[in-house]
Amino acid sequence: MFFIAALLYALLAVVSLGNAAPAPVNSGDGTFFTPGLGACGYNNNESEHVAAVSHQFFDSFGGGSSNPNDAPICGKMATLHYGGKTTTVQIVDRCAGCSGPSDVDMAPAAFNDLADPSVGRIQITWTIN
Repeated sequence: MFFIAALLYALLAVVSLGNAAPAPVNSGDGTFFTPGLGACGYNNNESEHVAAVSHQFFDSFGGGSSNPNDAPICGKMATLHYGGKTTTVQIVDRCAGCSGPSDVDMAPAAFNDLADPSVGRIQITWTIN
């Protein structure tokens, strides 16, 4: 009897994983910046696949405290898309200069995966992984 109950419990767990809601797709401007010490407390550089999300997105992600280093979005991975290309970045900063709520400022290494830097600004879609 115990074996059957355990098997049913495991089956229900697997089925519920398959019904998870997909992550919302965000759409905004993609730009690039020179990373340094960011709001999450990480020190990053131009060769890393890191990004800053808009201050609106960063602040509304939920949880945390008044210390931005504790923000729950810090360290999350995001997948960005543009022109049939994709890159993955780690969220390490808050973009105070981003005007749109779904704008993302990327390190040059990540931006280069999507477009030539001479373009400067691209329209991206992205999700938190």
